[in-house]
Amino acid sequence: MAFARASRRPLGVFYYSASGRFSSGNEYSSVASKLESLSQYKSSGFAKPCSGFGKFLRGFGSMSEQMSLIKELRERTSAPIKDVKASLVECNWDIEAAQKDLRKRGKALASKKASRTAAEGMLAVAQNEGKLAVIELNCETDFVARNEIFQYLALAMAKHALLIENSSQQAPGIFPFGPELFEELKLNLDHPKVNGETTVSNAVTEVAAIMGENVKFRRGFLLSKSPTSVLSAYLHSTPQPGLCRIAGIVSLEVENGTTQIEALQRVGSDLAMHVVALNPLFLSKDLVSSEAIANEREILKSQAESTAKSQMVVEKMVEGRLRKYFEEVALMEQKFIVDDAISIKTLVDNLSKEVGSPVKVTSFLRVEVGEGVERLEASDEPVSQIA
Repeated sequence: MAFARASRRPLGVFYYSASGRFSSGNEYSSVASKLESLSQYKSSGFAKPCSGFGKFLRGFGSMSEQMSLIKELRERTSAPIKDVKASLVECNWDIEAAQKDLRKRGKALASKKASRTAAEGMLAVAQNEGKLAVIELNCETDFVARNEIFQYLALAMAKHALLIENSSQQAPGIFPFGPELFEELKLNLDHPKVNGETTVSNAVTEVAAIMGENVKFRRGFLLSKSPTSVLSAYLHSTPQPGLCRIAGIVSLEVENGTTQIEALQRVGSDLAMHVVALNPLFLSKDLVSSEAIANEREILKSQAESTAKSQMVVEKMVEGRLRKYFEEVALMEQKFIVDDAISIKTLVDNLSKEVGSPVKVTSFLRVEVGEGVERLEASDEPVSQIA
């Protein structure tokens, strides 16, 4: 232990201690002998004993500067500390060069993680007077989905999606779009960690590098309205305005137009909440696909025949259960979630009387984060329908 402590002392101090101890010939040397040894040490040409301590202080100051650089670069990039330090060391503690190096490292890491499943994330919703946009930005964990940088990017992407023009869409309705249309569009970001003009694809890659996870834009929807319609949205599990995990959107149209926008918006919001809660598959029973009806009829018939009833009774059981099926999957046939004494059709009829003009639900959309990700992504279809 004594040797270890001595080894940490500057060389000059060690030499002085050793010469003072052994030149006197005994363990407890006199003051005079120590002074004599010190004078010999000074005349020998060695540096002053305190010079080693001065070097130590200078080294400590350099270490403090390095820690400051690490802290500053960490605040700039949010990258892991070990990566921040590695980049600074590689770039000889040049913080600007190290920041560029971190971006390169992050992009390489993001490309390696791109194949990993990303079923978490956020839906971001933006709306202006004529359109409403929904985008889904995915990540691997809920921890990253709650991150402020991730949420900033999602909202910026949703606002930018409002600028998309669909030349093939002549009438109001729902226009789905994917990465091939959206990822090469330019974004103008204004955030301390992600800023400047860049493409959607590059912005997503940069955030993926910061987060250390697979982050990707999965899909988006653009809904437009006519001058006589109202778009209403309900966002479920909302960490901040414009973000959610489940979104319901409903479009209501008034036949002759109306000035009672508040009544339409009130009922529209209730209907959007209903869509989120009960997850209808079709707008009305008339729009239920023949394939869906045939499949359900076959199942119901098999169940009814197992009761060993007559064929006539079996047919009646099938028809009765089919009506129940329509009430479960068709929005207009469902019981209103707020008041199950009325159906959605009755709710809309009552609204028509209130505004003094026929009102109809023209379309609805329900989107949930990560729905179908575990299955083949090509078959991930949100629940939506247009009359």
